[in-house]
Amino acid sequence: MASPKVKAEAKAPSSPSPDATSREPVGLSPSDIQATSSNTAKVIPQAIKAAELVFLAAVYSPVSQLTLSPVYGSIPPSLHHRHLIMAAVLLAWTLKKTFLHKYLPKNSADYLPLLAFCIPTIQFFLFQHSGWLGATHGPLVTELLTYFPLVVLSVYSAAVLMDSVDISQFDQRIQNAGPGIASYALFSIAQRASTFLIRYKMGSSLLFTRWGLQSGIAAFYAVLLPSKVLLFAILPMLHSASLNPHAPLNQTTGVLNAILHEQNYALLARQESLTGYLSVLENTKDGFRVMRCDHSLLGGEWLQQPNVPSARVTEPIYSVFAMLEAVRLVETAASKEMPMVPDNQKNALVMYESLLVVCSRKSAKNGGHSGLGIGTTPSALVAHGIDTTIVEIDPVVHDFATRYFHLPSNHTSVIGDAMYFVGKALVAGPEHYSYDYVIHDVFTGGAEPPDLFTEGFLAGLRDLLKPDGVVAINYAGDLSLPSASLIVHTVRSVFPQCRLFREDASLVTSLSSESGQSTHDFTNMVMFCRKSNETFGFRDPVEADCLGSQARRYHLLPKHEIQASYFKGRNGDGELQVLKAGQTERLEADQKESA
Repeated sequence: MASPKVKAEAKAPSSPSPDATSREPVGLSPSDIQATSSNTAKVIPQAIKAAELVFLAAVYSPVSQLTLSPVYGSIPPSLHHRHLIMAAVLLAWTLKKTFLHKYLPKNSADYLPLLAFCIPTIQFFLFQHSGWLGATHGPLVTELLTYFPLVVLSVYSAAVLMDSVDISQFDQRIQNAGPGIASYALFSIAQRASTFLIRYKMGSSLLFTRWGLQSGIAAFYAVLLPSKVLLFAILPMLHSASLNPHAPLNQTTGVLNAILHEQNYALLARQESLTGYLSVLENTKDGFRVMRCDHSLLGGEWLQQPNVPSARVTEPIYSVFAMLEAVRLVETAASKEMPMVPDNQKNALVMYESLLVVCSRKSAKNGGHSGLGIGTTPSALVAHGIDTTIVEIDPVVHDFATRYFHLPSNHTSVIGDAMYFVGKALVAGPEHYSYDYVIHDVFTGGAEPPDLFTEGFLAGLRDLLKPDGVVAINYAGDLSLPSASLIVHTVRSVFPQCRLFREDASLVTSLSSESGQSTHDFTNMVMFCRKSNETFGFRDPVEADCLGSQARRYHLLPKHEIQASYFKGRNGDGELQVLKAGQTERLEADQKESA
């Protein structure tokens, strides 16, 4: 009979000894570990390369639009760009997920660097037909033959590389949709980040030019996907570096001047900057000089001055710039009874698309102007002895205006953003910033910056005016569109007294009797406004007001007034009566329509 002690030992559960545990396998064998490490070493570089291809395609997105803007402007290339990207990505994934990929060469990715190097040359030949293609179809056709295949091939190649990444441990839905979602997220982030970076670095070096960015991205493709196919890229590279006038090189600048000479033009200067592709051109036949930003004219002046010994300023080629100077002519019933304050005791603020000019009077009135262009208006204000401040976001515009368009040096220049300047001035208070005149002229050549027409920004300009101050707001656009009515209503809601004038006599006065639809009415409209309720008019200019300028004799005094009733019933659905910050979709949509 067993003892109790023995029975207890028999019932107690047995535990494995340390020696037994050490002898049992608890993980992968050395050979399995080595195989797993080898697969990981192959998979990670493939996944990284796939991400890099998507990244490069995304970075090329803003570059593609930038290369089109000097030819078509900034708005037309953006109309179909997003849809084109979506179609390209969808096509790429369709090719990969269906039987169609069997018909594509296995080395499809090797052609990516070649395509990237060929894009500037393809654009060069397509741009020669831009007049025939037009602003609507030109950008679309160009990107369909350049950026579209680049995105398709990049995304398709990335999808092929992702096949080597083992995600079998995840749910089937993640396996199917995960790579696509990850690619879309990477593409979106890279696109937005590169757009922001390029905007603020543009023109700072040869790399941050349109041609430099195209060449740089192509070089990254070549490093990422080296192959013998790159030998075929030698010819397009040589063409871009020697014959493509869009490349900012000495050789290509000579080629461009030879082309312009046939049209009686000469290129004096060009530089890419944060506001666009800036250039100064001179017409050798008719004798005038202009500054362009992308495809639009910022301003110009005649080189052959009339034989007027008293001429103190150059002659502008656009009469609207002379009309902006009429802020000096504004008078009220009360001001007629008071002595006129000398100009040298006044100041002004001027704002263009990239420039804001302020002119101040030390003891009485002051004024403001937004936008520099070639500096026609601020030059005249300075000539009158008005203390003028220019706020310009683009230093190249200010430099070109000084070097090529006689912008006088005796003014205060502030290189910065107009909205920031106004905000800082409001915080500092009227004892530091208060103006007799404010000139708001922010046409960019295709679009008005919506934020500079919002109720909040205009209210800031109103608060910078002295009690008897005057603001002149230039609006360039189609007055028949609801956006013009929206801006006029916004301006009139901020300033109690306004009068509106167009640059020339209206050729469109009513609805078309044939179609029953509103016809286009594109012009420059200047809105003169005061912050007080007192009505105002304009005194007749004297010779001193004209500064010896023939253009000012004819165009300084506003003539073609627009009645407020012109804009009634043109506000579309009527839901948005005042343009507010963050609610500028209506204005942006109309700008796209009129572009």
